[in-house]
Amino acid sequence: MATALAQLHERLAELADLQHASSVLHWDQGVMMPDDGAAQRGEALGTLARLTHEQFTSARTAELIEAAALEAQALDPDSDDARLVRKVRHDHERAIRVPAQLAADLARAASAGHHAWVAARAADDFSMFAPHLRRNLELTRAYVDCFDGHAEAYDVLLEDYDAGTTTATVRGLFEQLKARLVPLIARLRDQQIDSSVLHVAYPVAAQRQLVGEVVRRMGFQDSGWRLDDTVHPFATSFGSGDVRITTRYDAHYFPTALYGAMHECGHGLYNQGVADALQRGWLARPDSLALHESQSRMWENFVGRGRAFSELLARRVGELSGGALDGLDGQTLYRAVNAVRPSLIRIEADETTYSLHVILRFELEQQLIEGRLAVEELPDAWRALMAEYLGVEVPSDADGVLQDVHWSEGLIGYFPTYVLGNLIAGHLWECAHTALPALEGELAAGEFTSLREWLRHNVHRHGAKYTSVELLERVAGAPLAVEPFMNYLERKLSDVYEVTLA
Repeated sequence: MATALAQLHERLAELADLQHASSVLHWDQGVMMPDDGAAQRGEALGTLARLTHEQFTSARTAELIEAAALEAQALDPDSDDARLVRKVRHDHERAIRVPAQLAADLARAASAGHHAWVAARAADDFSMFAPHLRRNLELTRAYVDCFDGHAEAYDVLLEDYDAGTTTATVRGLFEQLKARLVPLIARLRDQQIDSSVLHVAYPVAAQRQLVGEVVRRMGFQDSGWRLDDTVHPFATSFGSGDVRITTRYDAHYFPTALYGAMHECGHGLYNQGVADALQRGWLARPDSLALHESQSRMWENFVGRGRAFSELLARRVGELSGGALDGLDGQTLYRAVNAVRPSLIRIEADETTYSLHVILRFELEQQLIEGRLAVEELPDAWRALMAEYLGVEVPSDADGVLQDVHWSEGLIGYFPTYVLGNLIAGHLWECAHTALPALEGELAAGEFTSLREWLRHNVHRHGAKYTSVELLERVAGAPLAVEPFMNYLERKLSDVYEVTLA
């Protein structure tokens, strides 16, 4: 008879298959599904969520976890199987608290909310979306009520996106970050840098070629990847051999597609790099979104907007521009894409102001969950914080509270991971440069293999084996801090603005 560990592996593989099916439907919803399919898609996703939840929370799964835990006592605590048992027990203990009907309701509401958000955003009408946000908040509060022992309601939500992270920890880091970013932005926002090269008519067909060339340098492979268009860019995967990324194109602002694709390709590389031994298993999906965001933000900003790659990138941007940017040089592009210019849209924000967009959302989410802010008050609260933190006036809901997809799908607690990812990337960037002394020269030549393989060895291959706290301690030997990211950012801005900041 198979061991308990072997039986647990098989059961978890079946659950991974159900999650795979759900992920395919989510990808199709964001990329290809016709509008009229929304209602039936919601039912299908709700059914899959219920079946997955019921099987994972069943008595048989509980028996296998406990039997496997006994067998794992004889293993190296850091082995894949020992870590698997620890991880699956943690997730099971959380899942059994949530009724199957609530899991299904959450999935259905997310599907309906996404469809409503797309329409509301196109119509620039928050009132079309507000009932769906109320429903998502109602279900999210019901989800939080399934748990006890937390200091703040928001802790329950953070645990799903970055296990072991607390609201108090995030708040402390964000307050430190805000204290350094706000005066930095105030100092630089009025310094003149010409970014007109970013706002030219650039044929979408040429942008597709540019994006394709860059992501292939990163590791995109036609045999195992897809790149598609969507309203709000995202990445997903159904195993290391099937990675899906998306971007969106603006014929008058090529950075949207280019850096959006680099961001999502960073996610894709993480998914592709999970060790073969973990595939079709519980550890195969890296579930620390802070770690995931560290990869996407590093590739988009540290590499994509870095000085080293700018010369080569500028040359190709110019060559493919149809004459609009003939002779574009690296210095001009480097300064333009790193100019500090507070703006409306998070995913198009410069690297310096980006974190304040996320901190704003983090603060609003807590108020919504705790009932201190009503849904109908949200657009005005959004406008007030945008004015306070970034000095930006919000002219419309589409460019304000409706710009992100997350709340439509009930992904409350997700936003902080973007900035946590920035901070983790700061640590990893320092470590990578220590390990790879020739890295800057390689990036200048458009050679990304060493960095990709260093990340694969130190981060990607582990999948969900470690939390972000554990992995950062293994790689950097330090807890998460603001300093590495801010040191990196201040060095870059000193270079961009030719001033002394650090």
